[in-house]
Amino acid sequence: MLTVTLVLAAVVAVGAFLVFDDAGGDAKPATSESDPRLVREDSHRLDVAAGGKVTLVEFLDFECESCGAAYPSVERLRKEYAGTITYVVRYFPLPNHANAQNAAQAAEAAAKQDRFEAMYTKLFDTQKECGEARTSHAETFAGYAEQLGLDMTRYRADVTAQATVERINRDKADGTDLGVQGTPTFFLNGKQLQVSPTYANLKKAVDDALAAGS
Repeated sequence: MLTVTLVLAAVVAVGAFLVFDDAGGDAKPATSESDPRLVREDSHRLDVAAGGKVTLVEFLDFECESCGAAYPSVERLRKEYAGTITYVVRYFPLPNHANAQNAAQAAEAAAKQDRFEAMYTKLFDTQKECGEARTSHAETFAGYAEQLGLDMTRYRADVTAQATVERINRDKADGTDLGVQGTPTFFLNGKQLQVSPTYANLKKAVDDALAAGS
């Protein structure tokens, strides 16, 4: 029985690998920092630097524990480099997270009322309350929207609108095309960071980019 269990586990693991590998199989790396797949006109920019020397793009999943772990480092970096770097959020909800899509739709519905950052913050600050749940937390997220003072009639219309879903899908398609296979994935000035997203690693990458552009 143990042998059979191990074999089945191996098959599942290989199957999962193949799904991710297939998703990025035709990926085309970013050609430059101006590659439109990295930052589009409607991408959510939480910080904008006038000089434009450094742009940090994060493809994230609001339910992803690794994204939650990186969140404090990102926020510390944003505070330290406010006005110096541009920070952009792109959606990349993973299929194995039951509420990743719901959370992304909640964030996008909030964005339509100019409250994206407030919902972004709320979703990460409360991630442990909803993360890894197997049931829908759409109403929990609606509760957050109400707490943030959103027009709830408009929120409920926007959160399920086809345009909202398509907007998220476009982000994910861009990420997939760029080779994103998991979250969080960061791109700094067009190049994918291949380091763990700790504060120290992100800070060094930003400092190096600033020095190179000076």
